[in-house]
Amino acid sequence: MLEIKGLRSGYARGADILKGIDLNVTAGERVAIMGRNGMGKTLLAKTIMGLVKPSAGDIRLEGAPIGAMPAHKISNLGVAYVPQGREIFGDFTILENLRMGVIGKPKLGLEGLEKIYDWFPILRERQSQRAGTMSGGQMQQLAIARALIGRPKLLLLDEPSEGIQPNIVHEIAEKLSAISATEGLTVIVIEQNFEMVEILAERVAFLENGLITGESPTSRLVAEPELITQNMGL
Repeated sequence: MLEIKGLRSGYARGADILKGIDLNVTAGERVAIMGRNGMGKTLLAKTIMGLVKPSAGDIRLEGAPIGAMPAHKISNLGVAYVPQGREIFGDFTILENLRMGVIGKPKLGLEGLEKIYDWFPILRERQSQRAGTMSGGQMQQLAIARALIGRPKLLLLDEPSEGIQPNIVHEIAEKLSAISATEGLTVIVIEQNFEMVEILAERVAFLENGLITGESPTSRLVAEPELITQNMGL
């Protein structure tokens, strides 16, 4: 589904933070990227999404190279990105935010709205409410729903548990896991909250100093939590 080989990338030319990432994700798989702050996790997501151009290496989606493509073309190929901080439009209503998820996708309208409302009932109840008045957990559900309404094949999530109550973190993780299973959605989640990782991800890849330094089935990390500390260089 997604193949990354020798990926190098950075925010400034000649200053690579990612120093040769190799990562393969199969269709329908749910993978977590874990690592300390400043190791390049968000940069990896932005580079996959085309928001930052790689300086070297190869990114392929279903066999097609996407590393040189602009973000809107990658989006139209079926990749959706929920950034850290959510970046919803606070002055727009919930429904208006959801409409933003299909802008630039000429073959899509709001046909999937009812499915979105079934997954996230709070959005149906409050569709006319201004998004900026919602709680952090509700905003995160809206950000995810806005990404999903575009019917992606691959969903990139950056720190979705940030600033959210533990019970809502649990709920969102379970919901995404179920959506992935029923829709065949591939998920890559960047996360430091292992509660979310345990529920959502099948496999964890550890990013340290710009490289994938280890991988493990999530079930093994549950049984041997000391491996998380070891792999994150703590």
